[in-house]
Amino acid sequence: MRPLEITLIVANVVALLLLAIPAPGRARWLRHSALITIPVAGAQLLIEGSRWQMVPAYALAGLFLLRWLVPAGKPADTPGARHWTRRLATTVGVSLAVLGLAISAALPILFPVFHFRTPSGPYGIGTVTYHWVDGNRPEIFTADSTDHRELMAQVWYPATKVPSAKHAPYVQDADKVGKALARMLQQPSFIFDHLRYITTNAVPSAPVADGAPSYPVLVFLHGLGGYRSHNTFQVEELVSHGYIVVGFDMPYAAASVVFPDGRQAVGRSRDEMFPLIRASWARVDPAPTLNGQIYEDGIARYLAQDVSFALDQLTTLNRADPILAGRLDLQRAGVLGVSLGGVIGPEACRMDPRLRACLMLDAPVPTDVVREGLRQPSMWITRDADTMRREGWPQSEIDEHHDSMRATYESLPGDGYFVQVPGMFHVNFTDYPVVSPLLPSLGITGPIDGSRGHDIINAYSRAFFDRELKGQPAALLDGPANQYPEVLFETRRP
Repeated sequence: MRPLEITLIVANVVALLLLAIPAPGRARWLRHSALITIPVAGAQLLIEGSRWQMVPAYALAGLFLLRWLVPAGKPADTPGARHWTRRLATTVGVSLAVLGLAISAALPILFPVFHFRTPSGPYGIGTVTYHWVDGNRPEIFTADSTDHRELMAQVWYPATKVPSAKHAPYVQDADKVGKALARMLQQPSFIFDHLRYITTNAVPSAPVADGAPSYPVLVFLHGLGGYRSHNTFQVEELVSHGYIVVGFDMPYAAASVVFPDGRQAVGRSRDEMFPLIRASWARVDPAPTLNGQIYEDGIARYLAQDVSFALDQLTTLNRADPILAGRLDLQRAGVLGVSLGGVIGPEACRMDPRLRACLMLDAPVPTDVVREGLRQPSMWITRDADTMRREGWPQSEIDEHHDSMRATYESLPGDGYFVQVPGMFHVNFTDYPVVSPLLPSLGITGPIDGSRGHDIINAYSRAFFDRELKGQPAALLDGPANQYPEVLFETRRP
């Protein structure tokens, strides 16, 4: 909870005690202290901002004010019906107030304005956002033939640390994106409203760090129905160790994309999108269609073109951007993706030789990649089949995941790494384990501790790119690691 939220909860507890327990004699003036809840609630609303998780606390503050305004009355001299009625009403009122206090404390804890851990690297993190339009490529998700593919891209880069600087929001346009996420998950529209209060370790437009003349570049690809920042735990860790990462929202595959002029590309439903994606690695009968066009081989190739377009735009930035010019080492470029992004990443590596390393998190591999193979050093971070069964995946999809990953791994001509983490559920590969401590008990995240899972992903991600893009030693990739005994690790090197 935020500081003033904690203060309001404590003030409500004090108010309940002052109003429920009669004060003797001259101490009755203490009852007026119960009014403190009103200015505290006002300060919390003005300074920190309202959120639905605090509604019970606001309501209690108002009820305590009403109770203070109503005279307590004198107790009856002799027991009787009115005496017992008053006593019952008091008991019920206090019990309901205690229940309300419990709820008002639990909701902001279970749905917190969470914070990301400070990354372990020596660099601070800067960030800047761009709007890119690909005039050579039509937008296949709309019926208007004049629409072209547009991307909202965010670049995170090593920066000079500025401790007092204002930090960037976790999700830009959080109100619209949050409502889109809620709709996709079939939740109330307000459930993610508090995303607008969450910030990151990044500072907008901070000066690029001078630790190196330029930095290797990584393209991050989000999952279906996600958003470009939903692996902030991983992106910030990589950036703090000397990488520039660009992530972009894939329109209509992301929850929502808001363009500078206010237009919004709302994500298509999973029922509509999944057949179009699955056809990239499995036969779908009948073949999926989109706006009258048949996509027998899926849409992975189309979405992979976003990556090549992003590399083109980064090349332009490297020539003339006021912040990033000359600082992007595009000769050392790689890609990392999770879920849908993990499908698109290897397809992009197959199509674009500018990518020198490919990291895939928990995703099957497209058929044409399995057939042709990958030239780049590649790493898969996933989980074992038993964990997928425990999460409830059908056996057919488990087989598609593992068979396609294994086939591509075993055909690699160069470095390959196959990392399985038992106990990881699909959402453990994203930021979601830090969203709420309630998720494990609901079975949404796996039995592995969320922080432990993130530590494993970060360690192997960094070791992979350090070795393959920076040419640095990475002892973690030489075999099973004592610090991560739960990891099932395989490697193949020429």
